[in-house]
Amino acid sequence: MKKNILSLAALAIMMLPSDMQAQNFDDYFVDKTLRIDYTFAGNKTQQMIAVDELNVMPRWYGKKQRLSELPVAGNGQITVKDHRTGKVIYRNSFSTLFQEWLSEPESAGNTKSFENVFLVPMPKDTIDVTLDLRNNRREIMTSLTHQVAPSDILIHHKGEKPTPYETLQQAADTTRCIHIAYVAEGYTEEEMPIFLQDAKEANEAIFNHEPFKSMRDRFNVVAVKSASLESGTSEPGKDIWKKTALSSHFDTFYSERYLTTLHLKDLHDCLAGTPYEHIIVLVNSTRYGGGGILNSYNLTTCHQKWFKPVVVHEFGHSFAGLADEYAYESEQVPMYPHDVEPWEKNITTLANFHGKWEDMIKKGTKIPTPLSKKEKEAVSKVGVFEGAGYSPKGVYRGVQDCRMRINETPEFCIVCKKALQDIIDFYTK
Repeated sequence: MKKNILSLAALAIMMLPSDMQAQNFDDYFVDKTLRIDYTFAGNKTQQMIAVDELNVMPRWYGKKQRLSELPVAGNGQITVKDHRTGKVIYRNSFSTLFQEWLSEPESAGNTKSFENVFLVPMPKDTIDVTLDLRNNRREIMTSLTHQVAPSDILIHHKGEKPTPYETLQQAADTTRCIHIAYVAEGYTEEEMPIFLQDAKEANEAIFNHEPFKSMRDRFNVVAVKSASLESGTSEPGKDIWKKTALSSHFDTFYSERYLTTLHLKDLHDCLAGTPYEHIIVLVNSTRYGGGGILNSYNLTTCHQKWFKPVVVHEFGHSFAGLADEYAYESEQVPMYPHDVEPWEKNITTLANFHGKWEDMIKKGTKIPTPLSKKEKEAVSKVGVFEGAGYSPKGVYRGVQDCRMRINETPEFCIVCKKALQDIIDFYTK
């Protein structure tokens, strides 16, 4: 009987599609990082992707298991196939500023280009890399497939002399952990002690929140001392332009508080050779602002009242793809069509709610769920509360108040905690 069970198990594995069978990292990759720099260009009606540069860095700090699986769908995906067999050997998802810009009115009349950088394990043999960008209906709007041969003599070597960094915390198992790097922006060489203190405060803020607090030993964290020529960051609305390591600036897409950098190659050059995958940029400014982009980076200003809650909120975006749960009084540019289910795990349009947080809702709870005036219920009762994803109608969140909704809420709601825990388990279990 035992022999038959083993035979059936072996047969079941053989019948799995090749893309779904677990593969050994060492069968296809070496312990190095292939960094692919792209240019995204276009406008609302036409987009294109072009390869800019190939780079190799000394170590690989991303996932080494579940290589062809995605924890969240994202607004775009990168897929790596073994050229000889066509087997998917690595996948990851992401979002980009370019895609966000395409939803802005400016993209209807102008054409722009954006830098983007993606990291994949360095292959042993030739690979086919496919990059696709998806619109807010989750449809592929443009894609590019190109080959990379590891023997290519034009692949640049970077990271042999990394930017100085300090380890803030070491994971219990550095071979199966999540690597975070804090990056200094707008700190001069003389201000590096201030940056290190800011990085420690930001790190404690994140790891004071569940589920990060209980899973702290699964994270390896460094602070990268990337010095700027000038203190601060650029503020175009005030005609202030600073010479900083990453050329960050407020007024992204003419939004006063939206702080980003468009110079992703500079960002990754600062990080080359350091242990990193997830990036938190700390900006030396007293002005309120920030931004976070899934599997790209997040920025937060450090010397303002809401520094700690904002860095936690933005990390929710960049690390796990959590959506904003607040809504504007009126929405000029709908981000989430009401007949399409968002891929983000903490919001829904009810177009396909199954598999999100419906199992957390008590029987008899009204949908949409009415707001409560009781402070405890506002942060604990699970339901379907209307108003999320910038839209006052047709998009819903799981709990009335959450760190992804307002700075005053001290914790992630139970829905976001579950989403974050799933991501951590995906990378580390």
